[in-house]
Amino acid sequence: MTNSVLSSASLAFTEQVGIRYPIIGGPMYPCSNPELVAAVSEAGGIGIMQPISLTYVHGHEFRQGIRFIRQLTDKPIGMNVLIEKSSKKYQQRMEQWVDVALEEGIRFFVTSLGKPDWISQRVHSVGGLVYHDVTELKWAEIGLANGADGLICVNNRAGGHAGAKNAQLLFNELSVLNVPLVCAGGVGDSQSFVQALNIGYAGCQLGTRFIASNECLASDVYKQSIIKAQASDIVLSERVTGIPVSVINTQYIKRGGLKLGWFAKWMLSGKTTKRWMRTLFALKSIWQLKKSSLDESGKKDYWQAGKSVASINTIKSCDSIVKDLMKSYQ
Repeated sequence: MTNSVLSSASLAFTEQVGIRYPIIGGPMYPCSNPELVAAVSEAGGIGIMQPISLTYVHGHEFRQGIRFIRQLTDKPIGMNVLIEKSSKKYQQRMEQWVDVALEEGIRFFVTSLGKPDWISQRVHSVGGLVYHDVTELKWAEIGLANGADGLICVNNRAGGHAGAKNAQLLFNELSVLNVPLVCAGGVGDSQSFVQALNIGYAGCQLGTRFIASNECLASDVYKQSIIKAQASDIVLSERVTGIPVSVINTQYIKRGGLKLGWFAKWMLSGKTTKRWMRTLFALKSIWQLKKSSLDESGKKDYWQAGKSVASINTIKSCDSIVKDLMKSYQ
């Protein structure tokens, strides 16, 4: 597709969200620092703030962190809300953060791992939008039944908690729902971006491509590992969160293996022990990923990435990345 125009679905999506280009800078723990979020929005997409990255990794008080991003861009920004009810304290904190975000003018929310009912109610009351992460039709229907306005369709090339289906199959399954669909996974250059929009997606969410950017504060050794990696170097590890997560197959990953041990599997099979184990995994991964993403020595080679690494070969500014993605369009 050369010198073509965006589809009506993409144009409707950009108008709905209030952005120039149908590009979402995906929320990433621990890589979504405020400068990166702002840079994606300033370039014409929409950067999504990840609240635990903002506060725990990059050290900002939540409201002040939002205001810092606002100092860097006046364009729309979004917020990621993990709505899994792992503990009452966590849920209360997330509800407080959502309220603060709404007070600070954020109107676009990306939800994950649960029913977005209470978020949809709060966000819709002020005219905002909720897009829900899904990997298959079952979760999409639950998300829409609980107020989601659109879907982030996570395919089998994504970083983080990847889906099981490729981008085409997932689109075919979800297109019957007649809501905006955003492709998440495998998009790292203009060719893959065009392919996703040609399938029929309204836009694309990128994570790994924006880690390898000037504005991301991840270590240079992490960024260089993304540049050097091929799609075959991305593997699914159960040992990060208990659920398969896409990581670069480094020496650390090879030493630890990809599968859970028998005890962890047993703990996750019980109704009560499952919650304890998930909490333990969450605390462990939060600490480990924070250390590894910022470590310049390369000794803590524990890095998340998706299969879009195959098309990433340079570190660029977010503005250059967005312009490269959009070069085929008027």
